[in-house]
Amino acid sequence: MRRILLLVIAGAAAAVAIWYAWRISQKTSGAPISVLLPRETIFLAHLPDFNRTRDQWHHSDLYLLSREPAVQDFLRKPLSKLPKKDAASQALQDFEQLGPKDAFLALTSVDNNNPEFAGGFRFQGSPEDAERVIGKWRSNLLEKNLGAKREKLQYEHHEIEMVTATPFTLATAYDRPWFFAATDLAELKVILDRADGRLKNSKVALDADEAYRAAAAHMPSSYAASFYLQPKMFSERIAALRAVIQSPVSSNERTMLEQVRGISGATTFENGKIHDLLFLEMPELEEHAKITRSSLTLGTKDTVFYLSMLLNVGQKFEALSQAAGVGGAMQKLFQTFSNSGITADDWKAAFELELGSLADWPSSAHWPSLFLTLPVIDATKAGEIVEAITRGEEDAIWTQTEKNGVRYFSMQSPASLMAVTPTIALSNRTLIAGFNPVSVEEAIKRGGGASSELSNSQTYKNAARLVPSPSNFFAYVDTALLYSRLDASLRPMFLLAAAFMPGITDYVNLGKLPAPEVITKHLSPIVSSQRYERDGYVAESVGPLTLDQSAIGLAILSSVGAAAHQKADTGLMGWGSSPTGTSQPSLNPYPTPNAAPTP
Repeated sequence: MRRILLLVIAGAAAAVAIWYAWRISQKTSGAPISVLLPRETIFLAHLPDFNRTRDQWHHSDLYLLSREPAVQDFLRKPLSKLPKKDAASQALQDFEQLGPKDAFLALTSVDNNNPEFAGGFRFQGSPEDAERVIGKWRSNLLEKNLGAKREKLQYEHHEIEMVTATPFTLATAYDRPWFFAATDLAELKVILDRADGRLKNSKVALDADEAYRAAAAHMPSSYAASFYLQPKMFSERIAALRAVIQSPVSSNERTMLEQVRGISGATTFENGKIHDLLFLEMPELEEHAKITRSSLTLGTKDTVFYLSMLLNVGQKFEALSQAAGVGGAMQKLFQTFSNSGITADDWKAAFELELGSLADWPSSAHWPSLFLTLPVIDATKAGEIVEAITRGEEDAIWTQTEKNGVRYFSMQSPASLMAVTPTIALSNRTLIAGFNPVSVEEAIKRGGGASSELSNSQTYKNAARLVPSPSNFFAYVDTALLYSRLDASLRPMFLLAAAFMPGITDYVNLGKLPAPEVITKHLSPIVSSQRYERDGYVAESVGPLTLDQSAIGLAILSSVGAAAHQKADTGLMGWGSSPTGTSQPSLNPYPTPNAAPTP
């Protein structure tokens, strides 16, 4: 018995010793990134666990969609046209072998328009193992900059390696289990001092900054990637510029960026879906106002898009009417209001703050029907505003009818590829604007109910539960239904385009375009909500892609489309005329119609 007791005590002592040794060895690695960086850090990106994030991505809906055999077969030809990335793939595989954790990249200062960066990550194994990978990167840098200078410096018990290719400098050092790098030698030394515990003044670290702490408090405890941005530098420059061109403004007239004290965001993977969280630390813009999603009653089983948001046009009435940057149509609209004597107070008295928008796309329609809605407070004042809108376009002819107490204003647009009839319906409770009088009238009839096919659908309910209840913004996109409708409308057009432009088959085989059900089985709705919480706005979005990622993707596709359109126009001009201006015979036996401008 005594022997057993001694063994237990010895085992406990060994466990304590092992634990203490582990704590000592992890003293540096356990320190948060924010302790290593200066308080003035402008931007910080953090990747807690590279390999875990990669594995989560490989189980996401979007990645599984890309691995579908039909999708792989379709992409084989266009991907074969891209340059090979063997070196990049090998570098990524080498990096994975290090088991990198807490990888970060920070913009620490921009003095005299000279940005200074710092970064690093924790690795598994010895510094020699890490150097076998990092050394390749350093060699590549030296090969690309043949005049680069390489030297080694000793600092405390660290060896710092410097690569200088004027005006660029990169200093690197190991502090097991860390690898650190910085574009400023002094900055790297400070990071090493903080990591080793030689620099004890925590008040000068990023972790002590109030804006950073407020932003970090809203981030999830576990995430795939995160970022923090301190917009103070940008807002100060805007304020200085405004002070030069005009007298200083009051606090309630500052731009939104000037009011933001900190911005942070994080991305996580949840059951194959991507979950984005964005936090803006700033004062509440719309106090005592909250969306009700009343326009949800207009939705149907064919609704592919729904949005509800607070939009205080009345509060920004004067600024919008005088803004030089707004579009010509918007400027003309506010000029019309001014000519008709419509003021901000009239708008506030006529409409509530909540703007709603829906897009319905029945299977029988080639294109969706889009609506904009506003709840009406005073039907008389709302009618005066609508009548002012109809008088704004001199060449437009509006017709006015009334049915069941609802006033309808319709304008026949000029003949085009898609004939539209802008229509505004105004009742005592709501204003609905759309591009088709029939669909607008149907929407008015649906608006009288307490619920709708959309609000009662299980797909919508399940998606809405994924994000917190919104206070000032909510959006829903049924990506599976949207893709099905797009496929039905665009697939015949693509095939026809391939017949008229046979050269496109050199880049893509449209005959192998995957069936819609192959795509839609991996698509779930995108849902997004925004609320004000304590000290700032919190926006969350969930889906196979999130709302902001989708917006960025559409922007990239639009820019690529614009570039391709410009290239095509240049090519057509080249074939259509010679350098001397004489006409050249066209090599294309088919006439090329004029393409519409890219949005």
